[in-house]
Parts: sequence; structure tokens; C-alpha cells
Amino acid sequence: MNRQPISLSHVLRMLAGIAVTVTAALLLAAPPAAAHPMPHSVLLLDVHETSVTAELQLPVGDFSRASGIALDDSTTAKQLSARSAAIRRYLAAHLHPTTGRGTAWTVTFGGPALGRAEQTSTGTYRELTVRATLTPPAGGDPRRFVLDYDAIVHQVVTHTVMVSVRQDWATGRVAQEGQADATEVGVIRIDTRTMTVAPLTVDLESGSVWSGTYAMFRLGADHILEGTDHLLFLLILLLPAPLQAVGKRWRGTVNNRAAIGRIGRTTLAFTIGHSLALALSAFGRLDIPAQPVEAFIAFSILVGAVHAMRPLFPGREALVAGVFGLGHGLAFSLTLAEMNLSTTQLALSLAGFNLGIECMQLVLVLLALPGLICLTRLRRHAALRGACAALTAGAALGWLLDRLGLPNPVARAADSAGTHTSQLLLVLVATALPATLRLITAHRRDRGPGKAAGPSPVLTTRLE
Repeated sequence: MNRQPISLSHVLRMLAGIAVTVTAALLLAAPPAAAHPMPHSVLLLDVHETSVTAELQLPVGDFSRASGIALDDSTTAKQLSARSAAIRRYLAAHLHPTTGRGTAWTVTFGGPALGRAEQTSTGTYRELTVRATLTPPAGGDPRRFVLDYDAIVHQVVTHTVMVSVRQDWATGRVAQEGQADATEVGVIRIDTRTMTVAPLTVDLESGSVWSGTYAMFRLGADHILEGTDHLLFLLILLLPAPLQAVGKRWRGTVNNRAAIGRIGRTTLAFTIGHSLALALSAFGRLDIPAQPVEAFIAFSILVGAVHAMRPLFPGREALVAGVFGLGHGLAFSLTLAEMNLSTTQLALSLAGFNLGIECMQLVLVLLALPGLICLTRLRRHAALRGACAALTAGAALGWLLDRLGLPNPVARAADSAGTHTSQLLLVLVATALPATLRLITAHRRDRGPGKAAGPSPVLTTRLE
């Protein structure tokens, strides 16, 4: 029985269809569940060059019982504001960091904040959060101190305080605010035999500038790999790079050298744009509101998606990438601004963070390059490109509305898809690899003995 060979274009169309289907399924995936709150206090330390920032997270019920300050699940922001001074006074009486020789540190408190009430298996849980700045005396070491803290445990004997380091640049720990990744340094609890609370001695390793710089390199790489919006903007802007614009439509393709040149110029322009904005905003220590920056990024993705469907600025992709790259650089700078680094640490962090961004960006472009060039040679490339652009435009529109104050399920689904970036890249590589190998084989065959020198029809028309 004779079997008809399956054409390469048919195989690639199936693979492309699988890629679109998987991408759509990941975009529609449910967001990850939130962590279950624990009924104990948490004290998170951010260690800086000359001070330590402590974030106190306290269960409202236990705090109210221990302090006598009326707070519960129904406390409003106005009521909290009225009790803010009393909360700070109470905490000041129960938080006493000192040097190893007993010299007191200076402690200043910020305003308290209440989280949303959450239903748990044991009832309703709500958390009070207060930030404090702990400054050692002249000659004191912010990496070694004694922490005397008994805000709740002196009254609620079953209570415990988990003390952890969230950020410590010198040892390469650069977890950002809101992240759960922290290293525990001790637990504060009451000794039921003596009914006293022993102070906790905090003694952190010295660390080095290289640890901090390398950690920032990894953070920059992760910021691109896990930052779905940055990754989408670059890829969607590169999607039509191998195409030729005729009027208001994409018609035909340019040669491989021209396509690679366009991709290189666009990527370089995006790099220059975000690097410039990142440096200016970081060293200028600009206080940039996050909401307009994030909205601008969503708008840039939406513009790129529309351009992938219909040429808006053909031949000027590099210029547009540079302009929009400024906005993406401002978003990157928000990450550095949260760390409260010294000037030296900031300079090293900027170099490491930016290098991490560029290295990961280069890897992603190299992964996408075969697919961007080869898939444009397919007969049904327009349908595939339109599907990818439509999915991206939908995600961008959802993000834009969400960042303008209109939460929606599309934005939540797009955010959850960011946890599947590695899988999406694997799909991209698996889709492009057969086409790349086929093009190389066809090119060699057409350049073989007895073949006239000239462009291969496989490379200039479509794959059959």
C-alpha cells in the first residue's frame, strides 16, 4: 500500500495551530491561589548599608487583645487613621533594637495599614502592617544587633513572631516587597517557665559587592523572563519584521538578511531606550507613579499588536521600539527604587540588572529568530500572525483597563500566563525547529551540483 508523503507545510500548519492553542489555553488558565495566612506575627527585615527597615505584620485580633487598641475586621481607614498615633506609641514601647553592648538604636515608624479581611478555616483573618526604620548609633553595625520585640507575645502566650530577612543586597538577597521569599533568622516566643521573652540576636554574614551585583543580574534576567508584558511587547513588534508592507497591508517577505537586520535594529533600539530611562530614573531617584508607567506599557503592547495585523509604522519599528523602550525602562527602575540602595550599591545594581535584562533578551530573540523568519514563509502565515496578534491585543487591552482602574478577568488571565513563560518558549522552539531544518536542507539541495546559483524558491516563496 502506497502512502502519500505529508507535506512540510501541512506539518508546520499543525504545529503552528498547536502553538496558538497552547498559548490561548495558558492565557485562560486560572491565576494561582493566594497563600493561606498564618496566625502569628511576621517581622521582615530589609538590610541596607546604614540602616535596617522592618516590616511588622500583625494579626489584628491578637494585636487588639494585647494592646487594648480597638481594631477588628470592620475597622475603616478613617478609624485606623484616628488610632495611628496610639499604634505607633504602643509599638515604640515594645520594639527595642540595640547593639551587642546594649546601646539603643533609633526607631521611627511609618503609618499603619490594614489588609483586607480574609475567610480562613478558623475564621476571619485581617492583618495590620507597620513599617519601621531601625538606625544604629555611630559606629554601629546594621548587620549585627539584638532585637528586643514583644508587641503581642507578652500578653498572648501562644503567639510567636517569625523574624526573617527579606532583602540583603550584600549577600545577594534581593527579594522585592510583597514576595514570600525570605530567610528565617529566628523565632520570638514567650518562655512559659519564666514567662519572659528573650531578645533575639541577629548576626548576618558579611557578604560582598559581587554577591549583590550577581543577584541583580539574576533579577534582571528573571524580570524579562517572568515579565509577560515586556516579553510580549518585544516579540509582537518583531513578528512582522520579515514582512514587506504594501499600502496598508503586509504582502510578501523580505530576504533573510534584511529580516535579521530589522530584528537586530529593533532589539537594539529597545535596549537603548529602556537602558537610558533606567539609568536616568535610578540615579535621579525619581519618584515615578507606577500606575501611568504600567498603563503606558500595556498601551505599547496594544500598538505593537495592531501593527502586526496592519502596518502602522512600516520601516520605523526601531524608532518606535526606542520610544516605547523608555517607558519599559521606567518600569524596570521601579524595581530598583523599592530597594533603597546606597549610591555605590545602586551603580553596581544598575550594571548587573541591565546586563541581566540584555542577556535574557538576547537569548529570547535568538530563540524566536528562526520562527519569525521561517513561519512567514508558510502559506497561511497571515492567519497565524493574526491569531497571535489578536491574542496579544486582547491581553494588552485587559491590562490597560486594569491599570486604569478597571479590574477584569482578561488581565488576571494574562497575568497568570506569565507563570508559563518557559512552556510558551518551548512551544515556540518546537514549532520553528522543523521549519528551520527543512529550510537548511532545501537550501543545500538547491545549491548542490548542477543547480544554478540564485535564490532558492523555497526561501523566497513558500514551503510546500
